[in-house]
Parts: sequence; structure tokens; C-alpha cells
Amino acid sequence: SENPFRSILKALEKPDGGEFGNYYSLPALNDPRIDKLPYSIRILLESAIRNCDEFQVKSKDVEKILDWENTSPKQVEIPFKPARVLLQDFTGVPAVVDLACMRDAMNNLGGDSNKINPLVPVDLVIDHSVQVDVARSENAVQANMELEFQRNKERFAFLKWGSNAFHNMLVVPPGSGIVHQVNLEYLARVVFNTDGLLYPDSVVGTDSHTTMIDGLGVAGWGVGGIEAEATMLGQPMSMVLPGVVGFKLTGKLRDGMTATDLVLTVTQMLRKHGVVGKFVEFHGEGMRELSLADRATIANMSPEYGATMGFFPVDHVTLQYLKLTGRSEETVSMIEAYLRANKMFVDYSEPASQTVYSSILELNLEDVEPCISGPKRPHDRVTLKDMKADWHSCLDNRVGFKGFAVPKEAQSKAVEFNFNGTTAHLRHGDVVIAAITSCTNTSNPSVMLGAALVAKKACDLGLEVKPWIKTSLAPGSGVVTKYLAKSGLQKYLNQLGFSIVGYGCTTCIGNSGDIHEAVASAIVDNDLVASAVLSGNRNFEGRVHPLTRANYLASPPLVVAYALAGTVDIDFETEPIGTGKDGKQIFFRDIWPSNKEVAEVVQASVLPDMFKATYEAITKGNSMWNELSVASGTLYEWDPKSTYIHEPPYFKGMTMSPPGPHGVKDAYCLLNFGDSITTDHISPAGSIHKDSPAAKYLMERGVDRRDFNSYGSRRGNDEIMARGTFANIRIVNKHLKGEVGPKTVHIPSGEKLSVFDAAMKYRNEGRDTIILAGAEYGSGSSRDWAAKGPMLLGVKAVISKSFERIHRSNLVGMGIIPLCFKTGEDAETLGLTGQELYTIELPNNVSEIKPGQDVTVITNNGKSFTCTLRFDTEVELAYFNHGGILQYVIRNLIKQ
Repeated sequence: SENPFRSILKALEKPDGGEFGNYYSLPALNDPRIDKLPYSIRILLESAIRNCDEFQVKSKDVEKILDWENTSPKQVEIPFKPARVLLQDFTGVPAVVDLACMRDAMNNLGGDSNKINPLVPVDLVIDHSVQVDVARSENAVQANMELEFQRNKERFAFLKWGSNAFHNMLVVPPGSGIVHQVNLEYLARVVFNTDGLLYPDSVVGTDSHTTMIDGLGVAGWGVGGIEAEATMLGQPMSMVLPGVVGFKLTGKLRDGMTATDLVLTVTQMLRKHGVVGKFVEFHGEGMRELSLADRATIANMSPEYGATMGFFPVDHVTLQYLKLTGRSEETVSMIEAYLRANKMFVDYSEPASQTVYSSILELNLEDVEPCISGPKRPHDRVTLKDMKADWHSCLDNRVGFKGFAVPKEAQSKAVEFNFNGTTAHLRHGDVVIAAITSCTNTSNPSVMLGAALVAKKACDLGLEVKPWIKTSLAPGSGVVTKYLAKSGLQKYLNQLGFSIVGYGCTTCIGNSGDIHEAVASAIVDNDLVASAVLSGNRNFEGRVHPLTRANYLASPPLVVAYALAGTVDIDFETEPIGTGKDGKQIFFRDIWPSNKEVAEVVQASVLPDMFKATYEAITKGNSMWNELSVASGTLYEWDPKSTYIHEPPYFKGMTMSPPGPHGVKDAYCLLNFGDSITTDHISPAGSIHKDSPAAKYLMERGVDRRDFNSYGSRRGNDEIMARGTFANIRIVNKHLKGEVGPKTVHIPSGEKLSVFDAAMKYRNEGRDTIILAGAEYGSGSSRDWAAKGPMLLGVKAVISKSFERIHRSNLVGMGIIPLCFKTGEDAETLGLTGQELYTIELPNNVSEIKPGQDVTVITNNGKSFTCTLRFDTEVELAYFNHGGILQYVIRNLIKQ
């Protein structure tokens, strides 16, 4: 039907005459509540008004958002239609696989397969593809890229097919950069002008760090691939109208402080405050002092502090960045004019806004101290001055997030090993991986050039990095290479071993590559707690490298400093980093640049032409990409022999009639977990272990071990991903009574098996399974395979104390029932051992189920307890009724 808000459609005039286009004017509503709305909520409001059709989006939804101050505490549901979808390589592959499968399913059900096409713009960046095989080499980029094309030719060809088969999809070829940095520097529109209609850019992406774009004033966050696919196909996202935490910034960072120090401080504060499911909106006079790159660094780590997004409204700093990155004067003028006209621009020369927030935090930037985070979680911040003491307490503490339980007598042992004919030593805390990596920091010229200045000072003084430390530099885009070259500082990074290895996610996603065999043997044979220091955003156990049990997040300059020191067991204030060429002791303060030094080199080296030159060529690809031959046709020709691309069974046997809701009867507990089981624990990530079920599958198909590649690169093959689900080497399952690793107990037989083999045994016996868990189940990356994998293993329900937002939504999307224990209860307090059989009864008619209702769980030993059913909206119930979100979409498209 016609939009009921058509009367507020206005023309936006250009300063010099003419019109930019039309827009839905918020001021034209004449509603005083708008002035109190957080800027992030205004974007939701505009979207609801523009898309209002009284079917998918209704007038009452607009009213809910307008009345945010009163409605947000009530957890009301609203629909949201983002302006575009962002796919990255690893999660983009299964998304395109699912689209291809949906076309086949449409055909089989007698529908028009060409209806399966993105209805909103889709940007797909092939980025997560750099395994650091070759490091410390001038030709590392080319060598690593050639290896990637050898390994991933099939996957790249599939995505190239998708770019031709599906309309409205832009594919950025491999080797261009990390998706979030490319999004920030190039893809983001900030304001769309589509056929003369102006509206704010907003985006959902298949990687949780999509939030980086919030630093540019674009509302964006990560969703599972399942949700993203439905959004592409025109479905509104159903979301709970969030509370907004106002984060007031005052003052200015002191000399020597970095954006990374700031973001780790903010992350710790917000985790402590509790912001899961909420927006965080930054404001205050301190914003004037915060560069766009610094804002993007803070926004990037929203998943680490648990917020849906950390939003920075558009202001003069945003406009300056748009000009710096090569956006045209006309475009920037249009963006400013639209946002000012629609009350979405912050002007510090005007009186402070009347914005109301759900709660407020405040940080004086002058209070930020140098820090790192670890050894196992991003919000476990440690100030540099406390690092040595904290490290020793970690050695002492029992095994946990801050402990390794190393006996006192073994803490100072030095292990001797032979490295290329030279005698060397390793101790607990010694650094074996030092990586400048991840879009979190590589998009920020201040910290990148700061790292280069540290390298120059160190080289001038004669310091070196020990040759067995695997050092690498993986910029998020080609722009970084240009400004490092322009500054003349890249040679010093090269001299210390930080040569450029490629453009994409590397160490932060587990693509560290192998460390030297002699180093690996010394660690394994002597049970050493080796360290990695990286400028990433994630440091969960087993993620960075299987042999680095202590992993610390640090700014790029600190990564260089710790590489030079060779250990995290150091007090930078009192202990020297090393000895210089003249025999003098060199301290941290001797190599650390001032803010003035960094600012001068940034000013001289980061230029708009670099961004223009980099991105003018980006979609042209490279010779290896351009030479890939792909089949034409809109239906994909599945190759049953492929180990990269495989047709999953989601739609096998699908009929036009929804299957309806299902309960669970006499299910065994496949896995019994405690708190903080992350998607890194659940979803396959990193290297494929030689003794794993996935390795067995590959070897049975003639794949050599050296060609296993990573789980990420094989996300398009459900057979491998199901086998890799819960295969994390650090996973702690209570069924194993203290043993750590990817196994479980098949309860009827008492047999200890891999999780996959146990799940298949239950399936062959015709038994359902469930999972028991503690708090924050599914925290971390928004991985759809963390929901797809359990579904393929036969898991029917997860009962936990609490869920991370995205993961709960993804479970619903795959037809798995999410249940929460009542407050104050968990498996332990209820006396559940996990050995019981569990029955969850649900009505057969979906109309009899309500979001958030109580459900009784009954065990075979007579115990019963009440849980909250975590279908949070009516739409989620509809998805469950259909057996999943994609089945729901297919049936609706056929009916149209």
C-alpha cells in the first residue's frame, strides 16, 4: 500500500540551486520527541518511516520508535530494513551457497528460481584469505597470494560465479584488503541517493566487526549469515528496540597514548557496565579531539564489549575523513546537507542537544593509560606498569581466564633448543608470534605510523628481533602500503621482520601459519606457556595459534616493542628492552614516539590521492582473479567430488507445508558446558588438526595434509564444517571431568568419542540431543556455522543461563530451541549431571506459543524445572514454525 508518511517527503535543495533529491523529513513530523532521541535511534526511525507499507512495517512501529524513551525499557519488537548487506569472504561463501541451494529448492517446489536475488545492495569482499606461510620476506605478499590462489581457486571461482549469477551484488576481489577497512575507506555511502531518494546508509554484515563502520556515523552491526541472507531477500529484520548507553568523552589523550589504549579501556568499562543487546552512543566535547580512525577502532570492538554497536554520529571530523578518503566534494556536500536537514548531524558550535539516554558513562581521555589485554579475553585489560606482576599471577593462578597453574619451581625454567644451528632459549611468556594485524588497528594511520617510528628508533639504536619470533604485517588495505612507503619508514619495519605478508585478516582469525619446528617442539616437549602479541580484537584460547596459550592484544607500536623485548615478562618502566649497538641498555622510553612526532608524519604521509588510486582499481581485480574461468548460468552445477563447495541438506525433503513447532523427547546431553563458551569454541576456525574428523574426511578424499587449508576457507562445505563443530582444542566439557579437548562421552555406552562421532552415533540410534551451558553462551563472532553446525549434529535445543544476542538469533534461524534457566538457577544448582534424558514439551500449534513464555523441562530421573523460551518475537516463532528462516523465505516467495 502507499506509504502513509508520503506527506513528509520533501525536496533537498543544493546550496547553489537545483536539488539533490527527495527525502522523508523528520522535522516535518513536528514531534518534539525527535529532539530527545539518540542519533542512532533516529536512523531506525527514518528507516521505519521510509519503508512503512502497513504490512512489513506498520505505523505503530514508527510510533514505538518515536516513543523510544518509554518503549525501549519494555523490550518491544520493531522491524528494521538496513540499506545494504556486507558479506566477507569466509561468511560470504556459505551465504552464496545457501542462495544457490535456495534457487534449487525453488525449482523443486515449482517456483521461479530467479526470485532468489538480493533485493538490497550486497557488497562482498573476499578478504579472509591470507595464511602467513611466508613472512620476513620482501616478496611475501606475492608468495602468500600465490599460495592462497592454489589453495582457494575453487572457492574464489564459486564467488566469481556468484557475482555473475546474482544481481545487485558487488564482489571485491582477493588481495584488496580487510572487509571492514574497505567498507570504511570505500564502500560506505553514509547517505544513499537511489533514484533521487535520499536516506541514511545502514548495514548488517556477516562478520561481527561490521560495527567498525559506526565510527563513520553509519549504523551497522554483525548478524549471522542466516539473518543477512533473509535481509538480502527483502525480509525486515525483527529486533528488540534497544536501550542506548550514552558514553560521554571529555578531555584529550595524553602524550604517548594510542587509540588502542583507549579502546581497551572503553571495552573494559562497557563490559563491566553491561551493554549486551544495547547501542552505545558516544558524545561530549572529547569527540572533537578524536580522529575518525580512532573512532573506528573503538566502534570495531563493539562485540568485545558486548554492544550491538558503538555509534559515533556524523560531525565535521566525519566530513574531513570522507574528503581524505577520496569522496567527491559533491558527495560530501550532499551528505552534510541531508544530515543537517534531517537532524542527524552534530555541530559543536550549536547548543548541546537534548538527547536522552538509557544510562550514561563518562571517561576523561586524560585518564587513559598504556595497556594491553589478555592473556585469554579482550576485556581483561592490564596496564603496562602492572604487566609483569599480572603475568606472574597468571602463572600462579589455577587454570582459567587469568591462570595457567604453572608450579613455582617450573616458572623460571629456560629450555634450550637448536635454531638453525644456533643455541637458543625459551621461557614461559616468551613471544613466538608478533603480528601487526586486524582492521581494528591497521585502518588507523596514527598507530601504524607510530609502529613504524618505533621500528626506526629501534633500528637506529641497533636493536633486533630474535629470528625465531614469527613477525608479520598485514595491512587492511593498499593505502597503508602507500603511506608507509611515502613516509620512508617501511624499511625499518622490514629490518625488524615486519614485512608486508598480504592484505587481509591473518593472525587475528587464526591464519598465523606454522611456527618454526624447533620452536614448536620446545614448547610442546616442555609444556611452555608461549605468548603471541597482536594488534587484533580477539585473543580467545586456541584462536591465534594452537601453541600460544597466552595471547595479548596491543597497539601496533606495542607489538613492535614486545617483539624487541622477546617476552611479556617485563616491566617496561624499569627493565631494558635490549642492548644497543654501543653496548648501552635501551629502555622502552628510548624508542617510544611522542604524539607530535606521530602527527607530523601522518600529516605528511597520508594523502587523498592514495585512497583514490587504491580504490579506482579495486574492482578490476588482479591477473590471478581475472584468469579464473567460471561456468555461466543462474543455477550452480554442484560437483560431488568438491571438498570446498558442497550442497548442504537444509532443504532436502522440503514441502510447501510448514512442519510446525517441535518439542524434544528423551534427548541426551551431547555437551555440558560452563560459562563463556564462545563461537570460537563452537564454530570451526583456524587450522584443521591432523587427528580430527575433518582431517579424516579430507584424507579419505585424497587431500594431502599440506592442502587441508583452514576451516574458514572450507566454510562452503557442510560435511567439513559439521565435523569441525565443537572441535576447538581448548574446549572444556564437563562430561570429560577435567580433561580439555574436542571430545565427549556417548552416555549410553560410556565411550569417549569426538563430538562429531558421538553426535552421529546418537543420530543412528534415533536419539535427539541437547546442550547444557552457563552464562554468555555464544559470545564472540557472529558465526552462522556456530548454529548451522549444531543443527547438522542433531542438536534440538540449548539450555543456558544467558545467550549472546547474535548467536541466540542464529539458533532460532536454524530451528534450534533456545532456553534460559530462571535467574539464580543453572545446571549445578538444579543438581543436573548431564547424564539425564531431557524432554521439552511445546504445543503443536504455533499460535499457542508466546515469545518469552515459561516452558517445563522434565528429566527421566523425576526432576523438572522451568525455563524461559527465548523466541523473543512473533517473527522468530514464524521462523521456528517453518523449520528455519530460509525455509520461511522460500515458502513466502513462492506464494507471491
